[in-house]
Amino acid sequence: MKRAASARTGLRAKPGLILAEPPPAYLIRPPLVVDCSVLSAFLFEEPMRDEALRHLLGKSLHAPTLLDHEIANVAAKKQRQAWPAESIEMALADYASLEIGLHRVDIAAQVALANRYVLSAYDAAYLWLAADLKAPLATFDAKLGRAALQHLGSLK
Repeated sequence: MKRAASARTGLRAKPGLILAEPPPAYLIRPPLVVDCSVLSAFLFEEPMRDEALRHLLGKSLHAPTLLDHEIANVAAKKQRQAWPAESIEMALADYASLEIGLHRVDIAAQVALANRYVLSAYDAAYLWLAADLKAPLATFDAKLGRAALQHLGSLK
């Protein structure tokens, strides 16, 4: 009877591993701290756009809360450079639709990192966050990138 019941329901008599997975959109995405240079390349279709996009896809994006202000600053610069208003509006709408975890930073640690690596306090905020989250940092800024390679590589 047990065998007949399992044949009808499609269940095996012996228990085995069952792995049920949600659709890929619900799986955990690896974290990535992303700075304004990477997002600007993507949003404003700058020459490094495709490279930026390759690294952003499939990641859980994180940044310090100052990112909103940096993106606004890029948009203001683009306006002064006579970029089409529609392009800027679209970039800002795309930015608003992104799922980015914005985080407060430890200001004392931010200042210490800025001084240690001779970075702006803004760049040090991204470096601090990457270290705090134990996550990679994506940037097109060479100075920040060198500091990140050194600092994140020294974490234990």
